[in-house]
Amino acid sequence: MVLSAVRGALGFLSRLPVGHSEQAWEAFVGTPAAFPLAGYVVGGLVALPFLAASLLPAPVVAAAYLGSVVLVTGVNHADGLADLGDAAVVHGDPAERRDVMRDTTVGVGAVLALGTVLLALAFGALAAAGLPPLVAVALVLAAEVGAKLAMATLACVGRPSHEGFGSTVINGNSPRHLVGSLAVALPAAAVAVPATAVVVLTGPLLALGLSGWANRRLDGVGGDVFGAANELTRAVALHVGVAAWSLFGGVRSVPLVDWEVLAWTLW
Repeated sequence: MVLSAVRGALGFLSRLPVGHSEQAWEAFVGTPAAFPLAGYVVGGLVALPFLAASLLPAPVVAAAYLGSVVLVTGVNHADGLADLGDAAVVHGDPAERRDVMRDTTVGVGAVLALGTVLLALAFGALAAAGLPPLVAVALVLAAEVGAKLAMATLACVGRPSHEGFGSTVINGNSPRHLVGSLAVALPAAAVAVPATAVVVLTGPLLALGLSGWANRRLDGVGGDVFGAANELTRAVALHVGVAAWSLFGGVRSVPLVDWEVLAWTLW
């Protein structure tokens, strides 16, 4: 059941050729924990460029990461962020805002939202590329798990605004189901304490804020809010992780690798 749910999650959250059966889909929408579990797979793939952080210039690694994110995850979630950006700048009631989100025309709100998040992600990746390679990989992986945990949080605490993906995932789930999602995200949070811990926790915190905003402005959570939560969390969490590691990594964290000892051992 869990493996089928993870396959379904990967089929929706990525462009990987898995999880497109009806059985996998049904298992996925009924298992919020499948979101962060899939995040490990997606995060592991998009973090690969950072293994070369000590060999290549930081801008090259950051660009490779951005390309990997697009190749692995596609544009589905970015489209949700764009729609939410257009809705955010509309003056009207929730129904009017949801109408704007269904409009295929790209407005200034969408451009601003996408541009800002993309720049933030690029700068976060550039900063991460300057860290020890395995530390950068851990932070990128944790950011992806945190992004998927944000979506799981919406599935457990959100209120659907209309019939669609949002209602399909939210109906049947409740806040108590969030415990399982938090539990499966713990390994990503424990890799390099406290940096990755705060990275993963960024997901549910941001999701709670976004859910409150959506309830007021959109009369609930829809599929676009899920996509926006994923994109926003990834960018914010990466910056949070780099900042936490820079401030506390050498003092309170458990280092992934003692680079000086490793160098002497190899020598």
